[in-house]
Amino acid sequence: MTPSWYDVLGVDPDASTDEVRAAWRAAIADLDPADRRFRSLNQAAEVLLDPERRAAYDATLEPDADADADAHTDAHTHTGTDTDTDTDAADGGTAAPVTTRVPSGPRPPRSPRVVPGWSLVVAGVLAVALAALTVLALVSPAASGEADAEEAREVAVRAIVPVLSYDYRSMDESAAAASTYMTSAFKTRDYDPLFAVLQENVAETETVVEAEVVDSGVVRTGEDRVEVLLFVDQPTTNVRFTEPQTYQNRVVVTMVKDGEDWLIDKLVTTGAGPAAGE
Repeated sequence: MTPSWYDVLGVDPDASTDEVRAAWRAAIADLDPADRRFRSLNQAAEVLLDPERRAAYDATLEPDADADADAHTDAHTHTGTDTDTDTDAADGGTAAPVTTRVPSGPRPPRSPRVVPGWSLVVAGVLAVALAALTVLALVSPAASGEADAEEAREVAVRAIVPVLSYDYRSMDESAAAASTYMTSAFKTRDYDPLFAVLQENVAETETVVEAEVVDSGVVRTGEDRVEVLLFVDQPTTNVRFTEPQTYQNRVVVTMVKDGEDWLIDKLVTTGAGPAAGE
């Protein structure tokens, strides 16, 4: 039996968005990103935290609800026949009563449609460059104050916007805004080489990317180190597009404490594809 996305997160089909979000964050809190459950939980959250995708997914489950109703109706009909048989026996007939097993619960939902993963696709080079330049840091689990973890998450939400945004008309300003949220090691090792590749292409393609955080959660914490998972939409305009495109991206950032500040020290993106319907 294949569980539904609601089963994966352990919430009811009528759960509110806040309940879904809370269940997702709690479920991934202690998981290694390499764990198979980590991906399943994130796929479930992607669908159920997006109102349009959730409605479309719920629609795929409705035929099963109709089938359940039919099954219960059939069971009720058989039960009525059994009652008639019992009456005949009571009147002196020889027919034995027939026992009908009534289903005790709804049938399992159909297998959910797996939505393609998300990734950063900009100017034909961004996804490849980013995948080549970044490696996910696997941090050993360690105790960390909830306040610190929440602060790191909030900074990651703010930081990822300039880091994953740029405008071909003001590339220097875009880089300067992003650099304030990075460790010097990350900037030198990962960001600067990637940005140099972008600068070679964006003038010709006239690309503008604006990152928007859809949701976020703490994946793992360590001493002065917190991993944060973010769902990011990236509306993108480009001379190659007839219409603006919105790319959807899953990003894991490793935030480190530098004095009083939380800064990005590692970043990795996963998945590929524009938003559904585009």
